[in-house]
Formats: sequence, structure tokens, C-alpha cells
Amino acid sequence: MGKFEMYKDVGGQHRFRLKASNGQNILASEAYTSKAGCSNGIESVRENSQIDSRYDRQRSNNGKNYFNLKASNGQVIGTSEMYESSSGMETGIKSVMNNAPKAPVVEV
Repeated sequence: MGKFEMYKDVGGQHRFRLKASNGQNILASEAYTSKAGCSNGIESVRENSQIDSRYDRQRSNNGKNYFNLKASNGQVIGTSEMYESSSGMETGIKSVMNNAPKAPVVEV
């Protein structure tokens, strides 16, 4: 089973990342000013992860694929790692869909 890791970055902001069961990062948050805001972001990922249309599939300037998971208001709540192929990106989306709903939250 995957897990959410909640942590403070070097600037003191709160962030989370969703890790797959193999330990690979599959989704990373933006910075939050409070721990409560970060927790709300995790809950938003849980809720929105099951809706395919909330995944905004993108290609970076260097040709790599990635996705943003968006809330119902269009705000980005998580960004994936970079993938070499679109099929790898789709596998990443499936991993978020499978892991996010029941992943425990661990503070690191």
C-alpha cells in the first residue's frame, strides 16, 4: 500500500507527497503555510483522485510527460514526476487512483 508523507520543506512550508508501495514518488503537493492546509490538500487528493477528468495530462518543454491533479475549482493539488512516455504517465495516474483513497498519512 502507498502512503502520504507530510513534511516541512527548507523554507518551513508544509508539503506532502504520495508514494507508491514500491517507495516511488507519484504525486507532490504545492507548499502550504499550515499543517491543517496540507491535511486538507491530502483530503482533496483522496476525493479527486478517482475522477479521470481531474487529471491534466501535460508535456514539458523537454518532451517528458507529467500530470497535474486538479480540484473541482481547477486548482492544482498535486503534480506528478516526469515520465519518458505517455504510457508511463498513464501508469502513474492509475497508481494515484489506486493508492490515494486509503493511503495512511505519515509525518517525516
